[in-house]
Amino acid sequence: MKVIVMADTHMPKKSIKFPSRLCQELENAELIIHAGDWQTLEVYEELKKFGEVHGVYGNVDDEDIIQQLPKKKVIDLDGWKIGIVHGDGEKKTTEKRAMEAFEEELDVIIFGHSHLPLLRYIGKTMLFNPGSATDKRKLPFYSFGKLTLSEEIHAEHIFWKKGEK
Repeated sequence: MKVIVMADTHMPKKSIKFPSRLCQELENAELIIHAGDWQTLEVYEELKKFGEVHGVYGNVDDEDIIQQLPKKKVIDLDGWKIGIVHGDGEKKTTEKRAMEAFEEELDVIIFGHSHLPLLRYIGKTMLFNPGSATDKRKLPFYSFGKLTLSEEIHAEHIFWKKGEK
């Protein structure tokens, strides 16, 4: 199963449409996960045109998104338990807040908030932040994530510069 992972799109504030590089991958995705800070419900509706979407709300999302989506959720994909949370809060690091958001043991925790791409393990749990495809902050590249799930899990970031396809 091919899953595209996104967070921190902040649309339409940071972009009025999805980058073409992201759209190429969305066309072939079997599932889309968004870890919050969509900004508007229209972003969610636009993603649904590509297929099934799972997501959570973040700290800048409007009331329409908060009414539609949970603060955190756990999904089972091909036997892999995946937690999704935005990761905002006070004190502690975004990573630590993401880990502490779930009591159950998970294979993967997907989070956003920092806009910083991250892939690492804490114990047996993979922490995966896709970065941002529209608001890279001080980083040189925009990014999103891709998970390929089968008997094993493969996670990667896709990076590109603005103007590249």
